[in-house]
Amino acid sequence: MVDVLISARELHDRLAREADRPLVLDVRWMLGDPLGHQHYVERRIPGSVYVDMNTDLAAPSSPLEGRHPLPTPEHFQTAARGWGLRDGQNVVVLDDNGGMSAARAWWLLRWAGHENVRLLDGGLKGWVDAGYELDGLDTPVPVREPGDVQLGSGHMPTLDMDQAAEFSKRGVLLDARAGERYRGEQEPIDPRAGHIPGAFSAPTAENLQENGRFKDPHELRCRFEALGVVAGKPDAVAAYCGSGVTAAHEVVALAVAGIHAALYPGSWSQWSNDPERPAATGPEA
Repeated sequence: MVDVLISARELHDRLAREADRPLVLDVRWMLGDPLGHQHYVERRIPGSVYVDMNTDLAAPSSPLEGRHPLPTPEHFQTAARGWGLRDGQNVVVLDDNGGMSAARAWWLLRWAGHENVRLLDGGLKGWVDAGYELDGLDTPVPVREPGDVQLGSGHMPTLDMDQAAEFSKRGVLLDARAGERYRGEQEPIDPRAGHIPGAFSAPTAENLQENGRFKDPHELRCRFEALGVVAGKPDAVAAYCGSGVTAAHEVVALAVAGIHAALYPGSWSQWSNDPERPAATGPEA
């Protein structure tokens, strides 16, 4: 199985070696906080490159496609080359939000056929907690030479809206949003409250320990098996969220547990904009 996570210590050691130095991508983004780039400029891992969620990792939002549609392969390749990514180069992605946004970059790179990507376990906090230094306002932001990476699409499984509607008949569909949004008690951004009928609530926050690092593989496997996921059964689990971003975190957690999962990129932001699609509420699937 391909490695999913990397520790702060291993990343620090690899950055000190010229031979296999990875490209470090900082995906600083949170819903409701438009200052990701400013946060990056103020505090960042030395040499890391900023990645913009809305312009690099998504196509423009629309009611038909959702708030963060997948970018076209051509657009994503252009963005990745702008980061300086070369064919076959090792990549490490991070954020300061438990991997909730960095997981999108991890998933997209693998979807595009670039497998050499890992997520920094614990993110920026894990790096600082390990005692490693940060660059800040007094250090110039790195300028990268354009890369030559060749990217495609379709290397990670996805669902469209019709497939999401039918998925619970053959597998386990996980809703990665907070429980109150799943139950329909709150809906701060999308047109309707509730969840896709047949989906089970599996908030991404429960993938993490209190220190922001992922739970160990056994603990994650037990978590997902309790939700009905059968390890080793192909095409049997998929995840969605509000706009397809934090659901990638669910896919990461499942991968850590050794379980391969599909992603519904349109997620609730697409589903809830279609008045023909039903919305379930309450604690049950």
